[in-house]
Amino acid sequence: MTGEVRPAAVERHFIEVPATGPTRPVSRALADEVPIAIECNGLAYAVLMATPTSVEELAAGFALGERLIDGADDLRAIDVQDAGEGILARITLARRVAERITQRVRHRSSDASCGLCGVETLAQALRPLPTAARWNGDDAAVFAAYHALRDHQPLNARTGAVHAAAACSRAGEVRATYEDVGRHNAFDKLIGSMLLRGQGWDGGFALLTSRCSYELVEKAVLARCPMLATISAPTQLAVERAATAGLALRSLVRADTLLASG
Repeated sequence: MTGEVRPAAVERHFIEVPATGPTRPVSRALADEVPIAIECNGLAYAVLMATPTSVEELAAGFALGERLIDGADDLRAIDVQDAGEGILARITLARRVAERITQRVRHRSSDASCGLCGVETLAQALRPLPTAARWNGDDAAVFAAYHALRDHQPLNARTGAVHAAAACSRAGEVRATYEDVGRHNAFDKLIGSMLLRGQGWDGGFALLTSRCSYELVEKAVLARCPMLATISAPTQLAVERAATAGLALRSLVRADTLLASG
């Protein structure tokens, strides 16, 4: 796996200005954020603003969330290069799914001012979801994972500026965590890592330090995640999409309370 293509954080110097008293120079670690261009079978597909770590995992998870692939067998190669102004991730997909790239690129580049193109784009935005994996766990595991998560966020401890996505066991043990300035990116990194390593959820769940948007619900369903838990509130569309797919949601997770649906 690619690991850290560039440092995840950089030290910058500032002047601290208190409400009263003299100013003083301070140094602070800032989370880095760079453009990462995703190229699929030679076609430019998307540019993500992300933390420049675990880019191979990010690309794999992104491809699954975009429905370009159905599983790891559809990935032939992922080549990551530092391109100076940003990072380039070249994905080579299996011939079986190659046609999906041109279809998706056409939808992405269609002119929304055209009535027919606009309808086509909207239809693509909320495509039907498969039935979600079933959650049979206990909410005590969510509280256990919540209390443990802080110890698995080293980049956020340095910068205070990134989200985390964690894969948790059925008992609430934090098994793997990925961090990124974008909540979607962090989840893609986690999903991509599990995909590339052939790891399943094994009755566990995902815990994210963000609000629950409909995109995160869709990523969870497509990754066969049995339950999605988030620190902040869900949107109405997220709850609606989760209910349609049968995905269990736990939101506004706190030390001693949470909201449950599904």
